[in-house]
Amino acid sequence: MKKQLFFITHTFLFFLFSFTVSAFDNPLTENLLPESKVIRLATTTSTENSGLLHHLLPHFENQSGYIVHVIAVGTGKALRMGKDGDVDVLLVHALDAEKEFIKKGYGVKRHTVMYNDFVIIGPDNDPASIRETTSIQSAFQNIQLKQSLFISRGDDSGTHKKENNIWISAKIIPQGQWYREIGQGMGKAIQISDELGAYTLTDRGTWLSYKDKTSLKLLFEGDEYLFNPYGIIAVNPKRYSDINIQGADALIKWLTSTQGQQLIGQYKTHGQVLFTPSANVIE
Repeated sequence: MKKQLFFITHTFLFFLFSFTVSAFDNPLTENLLPESKVIRLATTTSTENSGLLHHLLPHFENQSGYIVHVIAVGTGKALRMGKDGDVDVLLVHALDAEKEFIKKGYGVKRHTVMYNDFVIIGPDNDPASIRETTSIQSAFQNIQLKQSLFISRGDDSGTHKKENNIWISAKIIPQGQWYREIGQGMGKAIQISDELGAYTLTDRGTWLSYKDKTSLKLLFEGDEYLFNPYGIIAVNPKRYSDINIQGADALIKWLTSTQGQQLIGQYKTHGQVLFTPSANVIE
């Protein structure tokens, strides 16, 4: 009888322990929380791929009691999710599109958070000789002139929007076998570029996170035109009554606070800072 009782007791404790561990380890556990404690954040693949959010969000969640549900997509899709009321807050990098989003009443206010820059990466033999160019427009012109393979994300992301602006400023309509749109994120664009020996435009943060996984090289950087600012915007609760505006505001205040900005500035890969905090910068 004692052995049977011992077995039943320990079996119960085992299942209780297993449930407790799985509840805390399983991301689906956030469904057990009150909706007011879950923040839906739509953000760019660059903040996810670079590892920045994994560095930042545990600090915020531990201090605030909120859980942040991250949806990493291109900026264009993130903005559409905001327009549809599917998320509470956006962390994106397409300044003109962000301003338009607020102007049309979808967002409350844009807050500057940080910036990095875009770079061109490609094969080490550099068939279009872009290392020798002095502007991003001349680099793109060389690629088009040499018909060198270029991989475009083609996904309406912030990076894709910047790429399109560069082609326009270089007076080029990219088309032909040398130009391929893949409709995928930055990580996939880098992978395909590596496999095909092609050029691509990437944000520096994602490049630093992927550089050890690829044979591609950084071939062009430093043009002021490649400046890449990130902003955070709460979705307008006047449009959608279920927006967690308290949670969105808490995340915005934390990311733009002294602590949030310090943590952004401290995050490094290969000894380099990936994003420069800029909450006090007026654009």
